[in-house]
Amino acid sequence: MNRQQVLLLHCSAGSGRQWDKLTAGLDPRFRAFAPDLYGYGESEPWSGPGTLTLAEEAAHAASCLPDDRGPVHLVGHSYGGAVALRFAATRPWRVRSLTLIEPVAFHMLMQTGDAERRLLESVRGIASRVIEGVLSGDYYGAMEEFVDYWNGDGAWSSMAPEARRRFSFCAPKVVLDFHAAINEDTAPDVYRRRFSFPVQILRGGSSPEPSRRVAELLSEWIPSARLTTLEKAGHMLPLTHADAVHAVIRRHLEQACGSASQAVSRAA
Repeated sequence: MNRQQVLLLHCSAGSGRQWDKLTAGLDPRFRAFAPDLYGYGESEPWSGPGTLTLAEEAAHAASCLPDDRGPVHLVGHSYGGAVALRFAATRPWRVRSLTLIEPVAFHMLMQTGDAERRLLESVRGIASRVIEGVLSGDYYGAMEEFVDYWNGDGAWSSMAPEARRRFSFCAPKVVLDFHAAINEDTAPDVYRRRFSFPVQILRGGSSPEPSRRVAELLSEWIPSARLTTLEKAGHMLPLTHADAVHAVIRRHLEQACGSASQAVSRAA
């Protein structure tokens, strides 16, 4: 069987294990790869040279695939979604389908209207508080800002002590993730012109407004995009609403696979 590659990219402060349940339930037609992004899980930390960018993260993710030329189904959540966007924008010929779960493509907010730029400033505020914590050595304080922003007030304090300790190690990389996402320079029109493959976008109805708006903007800019909102979910919907999210992802993969097969049949 000629299995199709699925590349799964996780969120900040996560790892490829985020996708274990999804990969276990995939159809045998698909072969999943869930690498750890720089500085997470078993991956080496970013050590330069130069600034970490989404382009560097995308190249690192691509290098984890055994077939460096064949097309892939891309799935990305949060920071992983922003990386997936960059992968697809610079390698559109390598993408069979794209699933984005609240990608933190904050650069979209900079290139639209005043309301969106105000949302970007709120994101910059969170990023600044995380940076301040890291620079002062208060990694727990930095991660409390980060975790509570995405999960709601009190989320950090409700975590087990060992979980807080593990998360605190991620603080320096979270700073780099914010910088890469906010300073991405891909023009929105690139997504309109280059994304001819099927695109599924997911968002939570109770997520922070900046990430909800980014998902909406992308669905407006990408002609082939379908936007799905899980009303009772938040930003961490692949974990908190895994069954519903995984069902959408599996359906999108199967539909994309079917569309490709039909195109081959028509060409023949």
